[in-house]
Amino acid sequence: MNPLAAALRVLRRQGPGAVARRVLRRATRALGDDAELPIDDADVADSAELHLPVPDIRPAPGEPLTIGWVTTPPGPGSGGHTTLFRMVEAAEAAGHRCVLFLADRHDGDLAAREQTLRAWWPRVRAEVRSAADGISGIDAAVASSWETAHVLAARGTAPMRRLYFVQDFEPWFHPRGAAYALAEDTYRFGFRIIALGEAVAQALRDEIGIDPDVTSFGCDTETYRPLPDARRDGVVAYVRPGVARRGWDLARLALARFHAERPETPIHLYGDALSRTALRELPFPAVSHGRLSPVELNALYNRCAAGVAMSFTNISLVAEEMIAAGVVPVVGDTRLARLDLPGAAAAWARPTPAGIADALAAAVDRPDRDAHAAAIAVTARGGWTQAQGDIVRLIEDEVRGIRVGAR
Repeated sequence: MNPLAAALRVLRRQGPGAVARRVLRRATRALGDDAELPIDDADVADSAELHLPVPDIRPAPGEPLTIGWVTTPPGPGSGGHTTLFRMVEAAEAAGHRCVLFLADRHDGDLAAREQTLRAWWPRVRAEVRSAADGISGIDAAVASSWETAHVLAARGTAPMRRLYFVQDFEPWFHPRGAAYALAEDTYRFGFRIIALGEAVAQALRDEIGIDPDVTSFGCDTETYRPLPDARRDGVVAYVRPGVARRGWDLARLALARFHAERPETPIHLYGDALSRTALRELPFPAVSHGRLSPVELNALYNRCAAGVAMSFTNISLVAEEMIAAGVVPVVGDTRLARLDLPGAAAAWARPTPAGIADALAAAVDRPDRDAHAAAIAVTARGGWTQAQGDIVRLIEDEVRGIRVGAR
């Protein structure tokens, strides 16, 4: 988006003070200061003061609902948005009308945001609105991240039912500080919480003392699968340098060690595209594929025997997608991670350069790696129907007054 056009839009809607704050945010990011809160002050809610109204009358059984989904603007290929939009598709398939409320603190072009949505998630039919214009006219609203939970509490003050689809324990995204505390407080807002996976559910029990509804992970096994012409002679890693929980610096150190021991093995990178300079500065040769569509990513997986699938919060969807494609994912070994990645397909490694490199080498050195790829692929969980059914049922139950858990 044109920076000048964006600044003019902010000036018209929010005044010169907002423009100055936007410039300051960009300057602090350029200087490497990540301490700024990722939500506007006006959207910060407080669990100690929340008194949000709910409707006096509940819809009749079987009556279609209007469901709002509060989300940050989706970027191309975003895994968290992909999971959320699967739930939106399920609600629409069940006959409900859906509205996406975009919580865009940078006041971007709504039409451009919608264009990205339609291009990358064409099966989502939901109307798209800006959360800045208010969240209303719906039976229920579903927050999808800690920032959007604050936006829902601040801007969704009309009578409605409120839920919270929690894909990760998001305080762990931040150092102990203001953002951590505000993320943690969202779990006390009184929204009905639906946790994706047992690891998140257990973290909510341990850290907050609440017992959420729980649904399970799925995997798109129609897209991620072994191909008949697979040639598994490489390793692959997911690259998100600016997202600490994805552990890129650790993966980089491990790949350097792996290359020193297995210099003939090709190394592939995907996710955030690395510049030519950044690639030259890596201590190993690598092919940077940048952002790939799911079909393109599956083709890349079929060129690899193993991959780095690190996540220091909830387990990454990448791990099971690799398994479905016949790739051995190297995953950091933690108690919570093991709750959501059952079976013996993953290579559980100590999250150190040597631990990861050794696990990659063991997978590459297998004499039966093609047969092993086929064997692990069939262990992946097929589809998202369980989670989709749970989410739709829980929303319906919350709106209609029948408190039924996902399990």
